[in-house]
Amino acid sequence: MVLLKNARSIVTVCFLGAAVILAYWCAWFVHRSAVAATTGPVYFGFENAFPAADGWLALCLVGAGIGVLRGWRSTLLFLWMGAGAGAYLFFMDVLYDLEHGIWGKGGNGLVELGINLVTGILTIILGRWSWVHRAELQGSTP
Repeated sequence: MVLLKNARSIVTVCFLGAAVILAYWCAWFVHRSAVAATTGPVYFGFENAFPAADGWLALCLVGAGIGVLRGWRSTLLFLWMGAGAGAYLFFMDVLYDLEHGIWGKGGNGLVELGINLVTGILTIILGRWSWVHRAELQGSTP
């Protein structure tokens, strides 16, 4: 099997992205102060609404990574679902952070800004790469 151009990088992005999502939620539920930008019931309620959506994004990323490695036709679907989920989560999170001044709340606020930037950039990278390689990805095996 011949891997597409930059396929190893995309696989790395997919698996690393899923691992970071898992690590973040482990930190959130085990040692919240390590990642929480602020305290209070509104912020905690907002963040507690994300695990299911982030889990879906992680699942799409893992499916895409495995699909690229194995040449699955469904890889394109996983990539586009992941890019869509990433974009939705990015915009929802950024809007909340802007409305509540989260990025200016110390070190963890900067961590939140970093998460937003990485989410946005990786979403664009995955979406663009999958669009450029859509013909090859559609020609993969089932």
